[in-house]
Amino acid sequence: MSKDISIKDGANLNLKGLASTELQVAKKSSNYALNPDDFFGLIPRMLVKEGDKVSLGQPIFHDKNDESIKIVSPVSGKILEIIRGAKRKILNVVIKKEGDAIVNFKIPSLSSISKDMILELLVESGSLAFIRQRPYNIIARTDRLPKSIFVSTHSTAPYAADYDFILNKRMDEFQNGVDVMSKLIGKPINLSISHNCESDFSNLNNLEVYKIKGVHPSGNESFQINRIDPLNSGEIIWVIKPEDLANIGSFFKTGIFNPKRTVAVSGDCLKSPKYYDTIIGSSISSLVDSKELSNIEDYRFINGDPLSGSKVEYSDFLGFYNNTLSVIKEGNHYRMLGWLPFIYNSVPSLSKTSLSWLIGGQKKVNTNLNGEERAIVVTGEMEKYFPMDIFPMQLIKACMAGDIEKMESLGIYEVIPEDFGLVDFSCTSKIEAQEIVKNGIEIMLKEVG
Repeated sequence: MSKDISIKDGANLNLKGLASTELQVAKKSSNYALNPDDFFGLIPRMLVKEGDKVSLGQPIFHDKNDESIKIVSPVSGKILEIIRGAKRKILNVVIKKEGDAIVNFKIPSLSSISKDMILELLVESGSLAFIRQRPYNIIARTDRLPKSIFVSTHSTAPYAADYDFILNKRMDEFQNGVDVMSKLIGKPINLSISHNCESDFSNLNNLEVYKIKGVHPSGNESFQINRIDPLNSGEIIWVIKPEDLANIGSFFKTGIFNPKRTVAVSGDCLKSPKYYDTIIGSSISSLVDSKELSNIEDYRFINGDPLSGSKVEYSDFLGFYNNTLSVIKEGNHYRMLGWLPFIYNSVPSLSKTSLSWLIGGQKKVNTNLNGEERAIVVTGEMEKYFPMDIFPMQLIKACMAGDIEKMESLGIYEVIPEDFGLVDFSCTSKIEAQEIVKNGIEIMLKEVG
């Protein structure tokens, strides 16, 4: 039986161009890439060099500080290029797909497998990278098991993927992933679903199901954890994306690392936004046809949703965790008399100086900031869109000051940067709250661990 959770505060951005529930196999990508920046807190140490041949599931790099954190190849092929940036930082490891070599593991039956064996297989196969640990949202560590595991199919971000659609033919793999992870911690997995829909997930075993009611950001796991099983000092919680849990379930059935990724490609500039069946690290060009766009330079490609995703170029690659790829127009034009109220009502706005907040229907969006960064003032705006019992403005200021004690007391362990996506959008100060919180978490990792 499910339990109902109501999360108040927040707002939905109803944007044009949401991917239709139509699944198409993406064009084959000749090159694939792994980006170390997808793994927060990881410092990569390369295990291969340019020209080396690699198999599907073979480790490409591991964390410099923890060799058990391994990132493996999503395809069989050859290391085409290791792209580096300033100070020789690794930006992308590009793999040219060739052959069908696979790293295979022998998997015991679920009835006989031990917790230590599950952890060992997760580590050696690279499937541990699918699991992220709170606090800090880093790849899970295996030295201590979490008090609970959270999976959420309740998606509220703009252009967010529909997990019921993505996994409607993978329920067996999802169930197997649930069974493995619940055996690891010795109790059911916490699953969040939307309150207003009949979900196939609610009929599965070894799950504690919660029906979530609320607008964005109620779909963010941080707010669900806060209501269901709050994170206290010294405690650990693991979070897994639904398709990643199905990939883990697939691995424990076949013994082969599963890099499958179903991506909702959305944007009002696309002729037919839809879902694509592809692989982790595939090229953006295999998902978006340049012929659909008049001029590539006029559009921004985002790995993730428009509020909290990361900017990529058309020549770049899909992120490791992304089920959403957003394509929106660049805000490289000037809005004449943009300061006047009640004129620009086709763009999303949470301010009552625009009729946009009152007029229903879908809105168009671009990257225009509509103003420059300005001083943070006490307006109460942030608190309206942050449904957690902490003070977001004070936490942001503590992060800016690098004050560890204040960050701890104000709840830095309970949040991740993407929780401030709606704060970034709504706040008139135009500050980059997500970047500030990210820097604060990096300080905590370095100084506190």
